[in-house]
Amino acid sequence: MSLSYPTPHIKAEPAQIAKTVLMPGDPLRSQFIAKTFLENAVLFNNVRGIQGYTGTYKGEKVSVMASGMGMPSIGIYSYELYSAFGVENIFRIGSAGALRKEVNIRDIVFGMGACTNSAYVNQYNLPGSFAPIANFRLLREGVEIAEKMGLRYHVGNLVSSDTFYNDDNSVNDSWAKMGVLAVEMEAAALYMNAARLGKNALALCTISDSLVTHEALSAEERQNTFTEMMELALELAIKQ
Repeated sequence: MSLSYPTPHIKAEPAQIAKTVLMPGDPLRSQFIAKTFLENAVLFNNVRGIQGYTGTYKGEKVSVMASGMGMPSIGIYSYELYSAFGVENIFRIGSAGALRKEVNIRDIVFGMGACTNSAYVNQYNLPGSFAPIANFRLLREGVEIAEKMGLRYHVGNLVSSDTFYNDDNSVNDSWAKMGVLAVEMEAAALYMNAARLGKNALALCTISDSLVTHEALSAEERQNTFTEMMELALELAIKQ
């Protein structure tokens, strides 16, 4: 499906948006990144309060725009960015809940793959299962940056869930026994859009709570911890 701009959800011109976009879920986090890290940041979108900004980081053009919550939401925004605005790379930067004991609060998880309970993949009419995966080059470069920054990180499977409040209390144990590291709500749709459109995507998530130990970060701790993930993503963005 070919799209013209402005799209129903992004009121901008392609020249206003960088080739690489960071996508937190929360519009206020998008605003925070723009005001904290970007120079000369300009708001290019505020349709439905989904804030998008473009500025420079270390002299390189970078955009940041919120995705909203869940696969339908990031599915819409990432598809429009890729198909109508010429975006090549999207990094999901958000929170996730740890499913395994070796994954600790404040650790960063790189989603090498993204399992899901969503029906998002059904639109492609595939003759079997599809494994949504990250772009390997972005993954490798992101891990190299994390090591240089001295960050604690893990690489492996995420699970993108359509349900935040699940009626089946055993579902997280089922994913954990298959080695899935953490649960979040967006990566699989982003990876599928990137695959379908020939683009690049990477999800990197900070662990904000553990479904094993039941620890959780406060709102203030999340902000302070998430800045490491933001800086990692920005360093990766300027390499593209």
